[in-house]
Amino acid sequence: MEIIVIFGRVIFASFANVLQKKLAIQNHHPLFIVMASYALLSVISLPILLSLPIVHLSEYFWVNIVIAALLDMAGTLFLVFSLSKTDLSIFGPLNAYKIVISMLLAMVFLSEMPSSQGFLGISIIITGSFFLMHGTTKTTNQQSLFMLFTNRGVQYRFLSILLFSIGTLPLKNAVMEGQALTTTIFWCLIGFPLAILSYFLFNKREEQSFFQQAKPVLPELTYLAITLFLMQYLTMIVLSKLLIAYSLALFQFSMVLQVFLGYRIFKEKNIKSRLIACLIMSIGSLLVLKA
Repeated sequence: MEIIVIFGRVIFASFANVLQKKLAIQNHHPLFIVMASYALLSVISLPILLSLPIVHLSEYFWVNIVIAALLDMAGTLFLVFSLSKTDLSIFGPLNAYKIVISMLLAMVFLSEMPSSQGFLGISIIITGSFFLMHGTTKTTNQQSLFMLFTNRGVQYRFLSILLFSIGTLPLKNAVMEGQALTTTIFWCLIGFPLAILSYFLFNKREEQSFFQQAKPVLPELTYLAITLFLMQYLTMIVLSKLLIAYSLALFQFSMVLQVFLGYRIFKEKNIKSRLIACLIMSIGSLLVLKA
């Protein structure tokens, strides 16, 4: 059963990223994509909310779900910004850096010093990064790595990873206290007001109104919202059953799928080198987790 849940989570997450990228390359602003997604997530969530026993939820649950939902909404925004500016087959393998960022956060806030195996794993992940930009231009490995880390889409991806990594702990606390479905519903509903606020504060484009933009792509937005809801619900189930570190490790399997989808759907190049990067970075991730 656990394997089915994890496999489903990987599939839904990958296809959500495909839909987000499709909307982005149709010149829809990330702020619009995120707000529309949360609006439809709220439409899905409200009928379910009426059937949930929420009167006994503790203050501990509310504090954690509010923090997690706000961090994840901001992380989703930077995720869509990243997809609008970089290939899916580069975006996907960067999931390995969730492990690196989690380790760095543990070093800073928990004074946990990684073992030599942990540092070896980080070195392997960085080595795998060389291959992500390999073949795009005639550059050395060092120049390829510099190009990767100075790419605006990659920088947005790192910001999203940082926010999701910080948000994982309160999210796990919330799901252990309030169960998977309840946590998913409030994750959707609490993120929506922040999405609205971000849209009207930071979207400076002179363009059509929100509803004029949404109408032609309503089917795609609906598919995206359904996919995101199922992905998040399965994420909650995984977090409620497994340790966070193991959950993150299992989610690394989505890297290969996203490279393949980037090649098949968006005709992205240099797929062989990016698959090699996935393999190397996955090995590095597993070494860090076992350390």
